[in-house]
Amino acid sequence: MDTAKRRVVVIGGGYAGVKVARELDDHADVTLIDGKEVFFHRIASLRASVDENWTTAPFIPYSSLLRNGRTVLNKAVGIRTAERLVMLQSGHQLPYDALVISTGADYQEPARFTGTTVEQASESFHAHQLRAARARSVLIVGGGPSGVELAAELRRVRPDARVTLAHSGSYLLSRTQSRRLGRRALAWLRSHDVDVRLDTTISSTGGGSSSLRGQDGTPYDAEVVFWTTGTTPNTLWLRLAGRGDWLDADGHVKVDGHLRVLGRQDVFAVGDVNDVSEAKLSPTAMAQGSAAAHNIRTFLDRGAHVGEYRAYKPAPLRAFAVPFGPEAGATLFPILGRGTAILGDRATAAIKSRHLALPYANDLLNRPRS
Repeated sequence: MDTAKRRVVVIGGGYAGVKVARELDDHADVTLIDGKEVFFHRIASLRASVDENWTTAPFIPYSSLLRNGRTVLNKAVGIRTAERLVMLQSGHQLPYDALVISTGADYQEPARFTGTTVEQASESFHAHQLRAARARSVLIVGGGPSGVELAAELRRVRPDARVTLAHSGSYLLSRTQSRRLGRRALAWLRSHDVDVRLDTTISSTGGGSSSLRGQDGTPYDAEVVFWTTGTTPNTLWLRLAGRGDWLDADGHVKVDGHLRVLGRQDVFAVGDVNDVSEAKLSPTAMAQGSAAAHNIRTFLDRGAHVGEYRAYKPAPLRAFAVPFGPEAGATLFPILGRGTAILGDRATAAIKSRHLALPYANDLLNRPRS
């Protein structure tokens, strides 16, 4: 295949898509499609939603990412596999030799990029900051990483507000399967006067926060309510485009061991959008992006020569840090052959809490560190 004609289209400019595009930039003609005008560093979004000094921190321009390829502000609305064409919302068509689906997952407010421009997203963060500044009571539903981090951030900026965190599990951060990590988070939150309710499922009967009740009928009334109960893969567009057979029951794209869409040699899916069974974290997304880039190079160079493909091996456990504000937090750290260790405030602050991985995000986008 002529190098000049190697066309790779990447749909989605999150962590996985950016990693693929960057690694293939010198090997193919890369086009990255995204519906946002900048990269959204979601790791910094919760602090940006309560602290005005962080309002624009999650937004990193794509302009330095690709030296040879390009980034297109648009949305994919269809894929014609026979002709190898991506259909865009604008009406344009993009030909490809290899295609990457990396549209990620949809997060609940406030960890969401609203609109398409920095101005629109900043306005949304400002609105959240104003709500947090005025609220006398806040309820967070969901005690996973986002719920715990948001509760800590709210307590930092609103020491006088009543903050309640309701979690359906018997311990916080239960999806990590580390009770020690959950106990560390619980102890910190309760020591900072966050009312944590475990084994509590909150439901709404409609009509605003006054309609919120626990499973035992206990009413939960708060001026501001945040739901942090999970994510949804961004694959509705595939279903609407007639590619529902590519999806599993939960809406994830089904992939093989080489991160190819099942039944396709030239279409890959990486990151939160696929059905690989491992924690959906940014390091996971980038690891998948790097693996997919290798396999795409193999495909472009030798077609379907399977012997050169590299199987992707899901990580049973990755280091995982949960900030409790800029100077505190807990980190689950795997030790080869010896289980895990829990690192405390000082280590977690250095690893993530103070900078929220902004230096590494800038590195990923080929930007100077801020």
